[in-house]
Amino acid sequence: MKSPLMIVESPTKAKMINGFLKGKFKVIASMGHVRDLPARDLGVDIENKFVPTYRVLPNKEKIIKEIVSYAKNSPEVFIATDFDREGEAIGWHIAEIAGLNGNKVKRIVFHEITNRAIEDALSNPRGIDINLVDAQQSRRILDRLVGYQISPLLGSKIRKGLSAGRVQSVALALIVERENEINNFKKQGYWSLKALLRKNSDVFEADLIAISDKKIHSSIIYKFFGEKYTVKITSLKSEEKIKEILAGLASAEYKVIGVKKSERIKNPPPPYMTSTLQRDASSNLKFSATRTMSLAQQLYEHGYITYMRTDSLDISAVAEKQVRNFISDKFGSEYIPSRPRAYKTKTKNAQEAHEAIRPTDVFKIPENLKLEKDQQKLYNLIWVRFVASQMASSVLNTVSADIQAKDCLFRATGSSIKFLGYLKVYKDIEKDALLPDLIEGEILDLENLVPKQHFTEPPPRYTEASLIKTLEEHGIGRPSTYAPILATLKNRGYVIIEKMKVIPQQIGFTVTEILKKYFSKIIDLNFTAEMEENLDKIALGKISWQKTLEDFYTPFLSMLNDAKINMKVLKNVVPTNEKCSKCGSPMVIREGRYGKFMACSKFPGCRNTISLDSEGNKLIPEKTDIVCDKCGKPMVIRNGRRGKFIACSGYPKCKNAKNIDAAKREEPEQL
Repeated sequence: MKSPLMIVESPTKAKMINGFLKGKFKVIASMGHVRDLPARDLGVDIENKFVPTYRVLPNKEKIIKEIVSYAKNSPEVFIATDFDREGEAIGWHIAEIAGLNGNKVKRIVFHEITNRAIEDALSNPRGIDINLVDAQQSRRILDRLVGYQISPLLGSKIRKGLSAGRVQSVALALIVERENEINNFKKQGYWSLKALLRKNSDVFEADLIAISDKKIHSSIIYKFFGEKYTVKITSLKSEEKIKEILAGLASAEYKVIGVKKSERIKNPPPPYMTSTLQRDASSNLKFSATRTMSLAQQLYEHGYITYMRTDSLDISAVAEKQVRNFISDKFGSEYIPSRPRAYKTKTKNAQEAHEAIRPTDVFKIPENLKLEKDQQKLYNLIWVRFVASQMASSVLNTVSADIQAKDCLFRATGSSIKFLGYLKVYKDIEKDALLPDLIEGEILDLENLVPKQHFTEPPPRYTEASLIKTLEEHGIGRPSTYAPILATLKNRGYVIIEKMKVIPQQIGFTVTEILKKYFSKIIDLNFTAEMEENLDKIALGKISWQKTLEDFYTPFLSMLNDAKINMKVLKNVVPTNEKCSKCGSPMVIREGRYGKFMACSKFPGCRNTISLDSEGNKLIPEKTDIVCDKCGKPMVIRNGRRGKFIACSGYPKCKNAKNIDAAKREEPEQL
């Protein structure tokens, strides 16, 4: 009789597991999904309770044939696909295609590819969890219903190649809304004042915080698309007020009226989950979300880290004991907290079915491993964060001194490290100034007064990291979806990434505006988060997946039909990032009798146009020294259907135009 069969997704994973099992199992890699909804058809029977129609994916027939052939005479078939809904669905599809059922099929799961984890999994098999499969199917069908019915509509009305998605479009709406907030932001000016003070040879800074016992600092809270954005300002609005304060302080005595010393405890951050790993890899390593997940997948499949698609902050008892032993051996017992640290995720709708992302063996120190350069960087990020998360808190000595000068109160703050704690491995310390030993009642020397004008700034553009954080906070998407969402937005041309900033393009504005008008519920944050909650309930077997889809589809169909009837055709109008030089509105590319040209989107209210050449490049009017004989404005050379001609730069108010030769004949001779 043949040995038991084990099915995993990737060849690398298969190779690693084979090494542990030493030939006791036949391990076959499915190479991911083996079947899916059809590529060109909807593949969902809406009239028959949303039953999906699956097709074997191209080039998977050979793998399926191998699985079926071996499974026939194998005593047991272990499905060891990833421990998430996607992995559960892959396993179910394989079992369905191969006709595997009953006690012969055993589902095993593990968070890491280590000998211990695989042995534990083999000792605790279960059946395929159909609730998890239903949750994955529901998400796939929902996305198909939205994408395959809205996307063709956008293609027929606006431009070929556009797409919409249940989660993708929400992310795009966030990006576009943030850009609108930035463009519409009204700056406010204010001033700050620092005093450079000296005690003996030590010079330090103190900030003006109050005048006549009235605090000058306050905050403005803006609300942007459901988010709060706080800007700290002062009540000093004018340069005249600052000059008045400076004049009053010219001969002032600077006296220390209070010194407060204390200790501050600084706790370590939790280990990584998918979203926080993507954010830190973006901020610290400049990796895109897609790059981060690709590298993490490689580290996981080679057995270096635990499963990387997770929203949990839990760690196993074995890992907990190991890291505490490592910290004690490496740094000393004072660096271990009295009790192991436990963390609770703040992510909305978190499943917390897995562990946090951590090294499978903390004694595999990053610098001792032979990894590729980027793998090394990501592993180091994960390793350091995990070790720090289980170390003792750092202790800081802090000092705050209040200094009175006439009716002005200044404050100086500083800190120093009393005990490093987790900062021994994790560089996360504020660079506060060190203050001299100040004594209450002493007089300080004034070196200089430094006034500075500031302006309130709008919220920053999203980075990949901050967008993932926002999606996570609102319960939009799941750890496995963040990277594909961003990749789709870039591939469709809806956004570009410049200097880590996500910048929406004009087509992104257009699509969002259309979706807000006709499919407002689809891109509503609360609705999308509620749908994620329903998918979680399906996974737990609490609600019916078909009833959930029915409740979604009835209002969606009404919106779809309304859009088909009322959505305007914009197909011959191509959005651009160009701004109209006359009114500031976006310019669009239109097609006329004589080819493409750029025109103001506010036409007919604004008739500004720019000629384009055959390749779509702007033909900027050439300046001349010729003066218009009708209005006195400079004449310019423009391009028309019959070639170049001279026209007044005051068009359309002045429509004076001539051919080039005639204009040159009239041009006065230069003396």
